Amino acid sequence: MIHYFVSLNMRFQISHYTENGLALTLLQDHAKGFEVSIIPSIGALLHSFSIKTATGQINIIDNYNSLDNLRKTMKSVHKSSKLSPFVCRIQNGKYHYNNQELEFMEKFPDGSAIHGLLFDRPFDITDEIATEMEASVTMQYRYKADNKGYPFHYNCLVRYHLKENGRLQIETAILNTGNKVIPISDGWHPYFTLGGKVDRWELSFKASKMLEFDKKLIPTGRLIPNQQFLKSKKIGETFLDNCFLLDNPNGDSSCHMLNPENGLELNFYPDKHYPYLQIYTPPHRESIAIENLSSAPDAFNNKMGLTLLEAGHSLTFTVGYQLSKRAV
Repeated sequence: MIHYFVSLNMRFQISHYTENGLALTLLQDHAKGFEVSIIPSIGALLHSFSIKTATGQINIIDNYNSLDNLRKTMKSVHKSSKLSPFVCRIQNGKYHYNNQELEFMEKFPDGSAIHGLLFDRPFDITDEIATEMEASVTMQYRYKADNKGYPFHYNCLVRYHLKENGRLQIETAILNTGNKVIPISDGWHPYFTLGGKVDRWELSFKASKMLEFDKKLIPTGRLIPNQQFLKSKKIGETFLDNCFLLDNPNGDSSCHMLNPENGLELNFYPDKHYPYLQIYTPPHRESIAIENLSSAPDAFNNKMGLTLLEAGHSLTFTVGYQLSKRAV
């Protein structure tokens, strides 16, 4: 049953509409001008996160501009994808579990299985609440072992909270509905844009170690010292396609981005269940993927951060985004 508590008299509101073929759920803070839109029917995608300025709403999510664009490009770029039941790559799409070799049939051009199974699955809205304090929407997908590469049962519940002062909190709860222990990793794959080229933005994140990758972006098992962005500095021409181990994720800010030219600023607040941070700068350099992950890539093989979830048990992964604008 869906519970709706939406009032036009509330500071926060929830609405539903279709734009360019995309069926969107909109969370709004009318007092402060923040908005979040989501596509429940396609992977519970985060479509927009915007702030009201003197020139109008500015959206910081690099999204799909139409349903047709989404269908044509999603499996190559995976913008805003929910990463579940695994994150990033699984080498050759194969892994061993309980003395059995399992293999995903659908693979990326490099031969890896990539970005999980739920990125385009239809999530059902199960709850909506709008009050004077926040707007939230909860969505759920019931995975029923329909891919032979992952023959397990689980529910994935995603809850978006738009809170006061531009805080967006996203919770993912994984419930093992089967009768055996399952391997699971969780994450997100959003691309953020603060205006202009990423070269001019400032970036910092609290990670003093980086995972060493091979040529196919598979971890070798080694951790490399990393000091590059411990202190905020301009991204410049730096190319990033790396995974970092956060020093102590505990709900405090672990990553910060700023466009000094327009004052747009974003802080990241992952909980302890998201200790890995994957960062990628695409060739166009107009956005940047910053991915909070529960494990390293290829965790089903290397076990780095892999969660083994008991039958009937659940685990919740949480990340918060704080959007603001400085005076310039």
